[in-house]
This record gives sequence, C-alpha cells and structure tokens, in this order.
Amino acid sequence: MAGSEETFLRAKHRTFSGLSEDAEREWTGPFYFIQAADPQLGLMKAWRVGDSDGGGDEWQEEVELTKLAVEAVNQLRPRPRFMVLCGDLVHAMPDTPFREGQERDLKAVLKGTDPSIPLVFVSGNHDLGNTPTPRTVEQYCSAWGDDFFSFWVGGVLCLVLNSQLFYDASGCPQLKEAQETWLEEQLSRASSSTEPKPKHVLVFQHIPLYLKTPDEEDNYFNLQREVRQTLIERFKKAGVTAVFSGHCHRNAGGCHGGLDMVVSSAIGCQLGEDTHGVRVVVVTEDRVIHRYYRLQQLKERGMDHDLTELLQA
Repeated sequence: MAGSEETFLRAKHRTFSGLSEDAEREWTGPFYFIQAADPQLGLMKAWRVGDSDGGGDEWQEEVELTKLAVEAVNQLRPRPRFMVLCGDLVHAMPDTPFREGQERDLKAVLKGTDPSIPLVFVSGNHDLGNTPTPRTVEQYCSAWGDDFFSFWVGGVLCLVLNSQLFYDASGCPQLKEAQETWLEEQLSRASSSTEPKPKHVLVFQHIPLYLKTPDEEDNYFNLQREVRQTLIERFKKAGVTAVFSGHCHRNAGGCHGGLDMVVSSAIGCQLGEDTHGVRVVVVTEDRVIHRYYRLQQLKERGMDHDLTELLQA
C-alpha cells in the first residue's frame, strides 16, 4: 500500500482542462454551475421491492433520468461553468453484484455531457462503502478521481470532501488524518491575509452537516452532532459561504450564522415529495443564489429570468 498511501497523502488540487489556475483565481463576474446528487443507479427498483440494501438488478430508470439531466444541462445558455455530482453515483456497494455494470452505464450517459461543461465527482457512502477501507477508496479514485480535492473557478475556491471519512473512518484512520491535514491547510489559506482572497469558499460533500438545524438529533442522513459542530465552526472561521450535499433524496437544509447548508434531492430515487431534479447555483460578487428545478422543467424552460439577469450584472 506504500504507493497508494503516497497518493492519498499528497496535496490534492484540480485545474479544469484548458483553464489557467492563476486566471481562475481572479473574479471576472457572475457565473453559475449545476449541483446534482444521487443518480444512484439501481436504487429505484431496490426500494420498490423492499431490498434497499441490495445492489438492484435493474437501473434503466436511473439511466433515463440521468440522460434527461444531461440533455437539460446541455441546452442551457450560457453554459454552466461546471456540473458537480454530490455522491452515490451508483447504488451497488463496492465488491457487490451489479457494481461494474452500474458504473459502466453511468459513465456512458455522462459522456454525453457537452465537453465545455467539466464534471466534478463527489464520493458517497454507496461509492465507498458505509465503512470505507483503503481498498474501496482506491477503487473509487481509480473509477472517478480523487475523493477530496480543491479547485478555483472564477475567483471562487471550491473544496470537495469525502464525508464518509467524517461519518465512519474506523476502517481507514490514516485516510481520515490525511483529509483532516489537507482540509486544515485549505481553510487556513482561504482565510489568510497573504494568500489570494476568494470571493466565496464553497464546500461539496455527500452527507449533509444537518437537515434543518445544527443542533438536531443524529440520524442516518446527517453527520454526528459533535462532528458537525466542529466542521461548522471551522467553515465559519474560514469564511465558507455554503455547503452543498445530497444523500437525503429530498430537498432540505437551512442557513445559520451566515453558513448556508444546501441539501439537494436526487436525480434518481425520491424519498420525499420532491421530483427528480438538479439545482442551479448562481454566484455573484456578494451572494450565492440557488434554485432546485425539475428535470423536465429545466429542459423545457431553462433557467428563470431573474437568475439569468443576475449573470448579466
């Protein structure tokens, strides 16, 4: 594991293809991106038949919904700067039946995304396992890219986190330590008086900090209270504007102390009253405005006029 450990411990940073990192640190005006979550190929049938722990032997429904999401995003004008998928890309856990087929079919659909729209992948519990190990994390990284990393876009610093390392890292304590060291460095630099100052700092992770309030009880869909309170304080101190997540398969979240917790429902299986959709996020110099759209609504009508007006400011 020596080579793998070196990979996990290095400082992780991404630059979009064809873009200069130095140029992307500069604010050039409002832009927007698409946040999506939980295509989770295989869950819809598994949920219907009452075997949500299984891998699901059918996933054509999710393939079609993801195709619809790609089509809706492709026809937006102007183009979004990127699209981020906040975890649970597929339903089958590591080393279970159907995993390979689900990943293959999801990649085939996502290849239809316009090449001018970079895709950003966030790891979820189904992608890594509820208790990840060095091997399952390495499998994810081989298939989808690093499990935590940063990138700049239009003067905004974006941090992609592996939330499963906050939830249960008992099978990979060294990887948890690596992310903690890296995250502390990123947050310190974001609030430093000697480093380039981002207009906003945005965090992307799978599991929400909370669903309604920071002091709510622990449950499957949020991070444990002690963990979340520590992260909230660290994020606030570093000037983080918003945390975007999925996992809940319904829209949720809130804003407390200036930190926005945005929980977006799924492209795939819905567990609440929401419909299959994605979120449009507009970033202006002093605000981050977001709105959830049904897939068919976004494809047929595009963004609302008030959001497109913000992009012209």
